[in-house]
Amino acid sequence: MKTVFNNYLNTFKGLSAEVWWLALVTFINRAGTMVIPFLTLYLTESLDYSLSDVGTVMMTFGIGSVVGSWLGGKLTDKIGYYKIMVVSLLLSGLMFIGLQYITEFIEFCIGVFLLTIVTDSMRPAVFVAVSAYSKPENNTRSITLIRLAINLGFSAGPAVGGLIIFHIGYGQLFWIDGVTCILAGLLLINVLNPKHTKPVEVKKVENPKSAYGDWTYFIFLFSTLIFGIVFLQYFSTIPLFYRDGHFLSELEIGLLLGCNGLIIFLFEMPLVKYLENSGLSQVRLMVIGAILIGLSFLVLNLSSWSGVLVIGMVLITVGEMILFPFSNAFAMERSKQGNQGEFMALYSISFSFAHIIGHKTGTHLIDSLGFDSTWYIMVGLSLISVLLMFKLKHRLSKEKN
Repeated sequence: MKTVFNNYLNTFKGLSAEVWWLALVTFINRAGTMVIPFLTLYLTESLDYSLSDVGTVMMTFGIGSVVGSWLGGKLTDKIGYYKIMVVSLLLSGLMFIGLQYITEFIEFCIGVFLLTIVTDSMRPAVFVAVSAYSKPENNTRSITLIRLAINLGFSAGPAVGGLIIFHIGYGQLFWIDGVTCILAGLLLINVLNPKHTKPVEVKKVENPKSAYGDWTYFIFLFSTLIFGIVFLQYFSTIPLFYRDGHFLSELEIGLLLGCNGLIIFLFEMPLVKYLENSGLSQVRLMVIGAILIGLSFLVLNLSSWSGVLVIGMVLITVGEMILFPFSNAFAMERSKQGNQGEFMALYSISFSFAHIIGHKTGTHLIDSLGFDSTWYIMVGLSLISVLLMFKLKHRLSKEKN
C-alpha cells in the first residue's frame, strides 16, 4: 500500500511551485462559487421566477460565458494573464455580493450576464499562465493538476453551499461566494506577482499567428464542441434517465454521479503520467477518449440491468480523464505559435457553446424521441467527433511534410 501511495505522489513530481499555487487559487475560487449549482433553486424559491424565466437567466449565463472567454483571450494577449486573473477574481467577488440585492428579472439577467463575462474572462488567462509556469514536458500534468483542483472545488462547493443554505439562507451564500473570490485574488497577488515569480523561458514568436486563420485548429474546435455536447448529457439528461428509466432515488443518483469525481481524484494523474510515457500522440489519445465516451452511452441501451449505469459512468469518466487533459494540452501547444490568449479563448468558447446547445438539445431529444434513441444519437455524435479527429491527424501530418 505504501508503494502504491508513493507511486501516486511521484506522478506530481516536477511540477513548478507556481503551478501548485495556481491550483490552490483555482480550488479556492471554484469551491467558493457555491451560488451557481443552486441558482435555479434560488430563482424559483426566493425570487418566485417562472421556469421560463429561469431558462432565460441560464441562457444569459451561457452567452456571458462565450463573451467572457473571448474578451479574456483578447485582453490576455494585450495586457497579460496575471492582470486578467487578479481583476477577474476581485471584481467577480464584488459582483457576487451585489447580485443578491437584485430581484427584478431584467436587471438580474443583466447582472448574471456581466458577472459571467468577468468570471469566465479568467479561463483563457489560467491556461496561458499554466503554459508560462510549466516546462513543455510537464504541460499535460500541470493541466491535470488544475483540473483536479477544479473537480475538488466543484465537489466541496455544493456540499458546503447546501449546508449554508439550510442553516442561514441564500443571502449569506452570496457573501461567502464573493469573499472567497476576493481571498483567491489576494492570494494570487501575494504568491504569483510577476515581481517575485519567473515564468519558464520560451522562444518568442515573431509575427504571431491568428487563431482565426488556423483551419486545422478549427477542425479541432469543432470536434471539441461535439464531444462537449455529448459529455454534458451526464450533467443534464443522464440524471433524468437514472430517475425515470431506472427509478433511482436522489441519494443513489448523487452517489453514482459522485463516483465520477472520486475516480478522477484517485486515478487521473497516474493515468495521464502513464499515457504521456506510452508514445501515443495527443490526437490518438483524444480519439480513444471520445470512443470511450460514446461507448458509455451505447451500454445504456444494451440491458435494463442497473449495473450498466455503473459501467457507463466508469467508461465516461475514463474517457474524460484521457480526452480533456490531452485536448487541453493540444490547444496549449498549438497556441504557442500565435496569440496564446486568442487560441485558448476559442478553446474555452467551444465548451461554452456546448453548454448552450447541449442541455437544450438533450432534453428536447428525450422529450421527442425517448431515452434509447437519444443515447444512439449521442453515440453517432461521438463517432463524428472521432472522424473529425482523424481529419485533424491528417492535416497535422501534411503540415509536418
